[in-house]
Amino acid sequence: MSDSRAPPKSPLSEQERLELAAKLDQELDEFIDSLPKRKQEGHIPFDKWEEEITNHPFFMKEIPEEGTPMHPLYEGLQKLKYDPEENEPEELAIAYKDDGNFNFKHKKYRMAIISYTEGIRAKCGNSEIEATLYNNRSAAHFFLGNYRSALLDAETALKLKPDYDKALVRAANCCYKSGKYDKAVDYCDKILEKNKANQEVQKLRQMSLNEKKIKERDERRREMAEKKSQKEEEMIIGEILKRGINIEGRENLNLAKLEPQFPQLFNSRMTIKDGRLVWPVILFYPEYKIMDYIQEFDEGDTFFEQLSQVFETRPEWDAEGKYRVEKLNVYFEDEKRRNIPVDVSRTLLEILKLEGHVIREGTPKFIILPANSRVEKLFLASTL
Repeated sequence: MSDSRAPPKSPLSEQERLELAAKLDQELDEFIDSLPKRKQEGHIPFDKWEEEITNHPFFMKEIPEEGTPMHPLYEGLQKLKYDPEENEPEELAIAYKDDGNFNFKHKKYRMAIISYTEGIRAKCGNSEIEATLYNNRSAAHFFLGNYRSALLDAETALKLKPDYDKALVRAANCCYKSGKYDKAVDYCDKILEKNKANQEVQKLRQMSLNEKKIKERDERRREMAEKKSQKEEEMIIGEILKRGINIEGRENLNLAKLEPQFPQLFNSRMTIKDGRLVWPVILFYPEYKIMDYIQEFDEGDTFFEQLSQVFETRPEWDAEGKYRVEKLNVYFEDEKRRNIPVDVSRTLLEILKLEGHVIREGTPKFIILPANSRVEKLFLASTL
């Protein structure tokens, strides 16, 4: 297979160098002459003069930011520097690498990445230069926290130059930062094969081993927690089915269907304690259009016991003192949306097993009304 690359150029003679320099000077003069002439101003204020000097390519201390207007002479110099018709691919790659290094030195890592990328696109064919471009771009990505991109570039640099120590160290650090601890250890071992006394790499290797152990421990804990949760879910679902409790969407029942839909109960999902089901329960007060919540209602507790705790002190909204336990009626809405009275001396389990009772949205709900009150009569009449 023939080599498509052009043969290397022979070194320029002194005469040829002088001719090339003269040609570049002439082109620069022609470019400057072609620029539109600015109208001669009168007296230039000091601050304006200072700005002119600062922006002149010969005196500027920093390259212009992307998107800002460039001095015509600077623009001309840039064109000469990066024009592919005036520069060989290797010259372009080196120019972009130098720009990238300048930006990197001044902590302009994104600008550095752009410069290194342009150098890579030049495809100069020199594996040494290309490996450096990839490794330098890896460093810029690393300082931005782009560890995956940094690792990809470091590994590409190693493909071009397998014994590239800086790329090996960079790859090891990227693996550590991205949680690939086994791979980090492998890279550290490759470095230590050549330099066993490298304390920085020894430390990185030990840190990777320590983090690997922590990660494996956390993974074991997560698996154990999942198994425990699954076992608990199977136990709870089995107990619900055994008790014959009617739940909306009973088919393929799982705990996800029993997740409370109210923010106040998000952390109060039903559980099982000592073989008894413990439910979150919603209490609705139609008179005031407010809801209250019992986060843990043991299925063996009676409604009277739980309501006695709820109304141990009078609620702020009960200005008239009508809501006393002995003067309250409790209802639930059955499958046909009828309000069914509840005997408060019965346990929660006995009520949940009543014919017609259904648990909707994963949470038992009950309506609380003052007994024989006008509010109770109006509410019951409106729901007939």
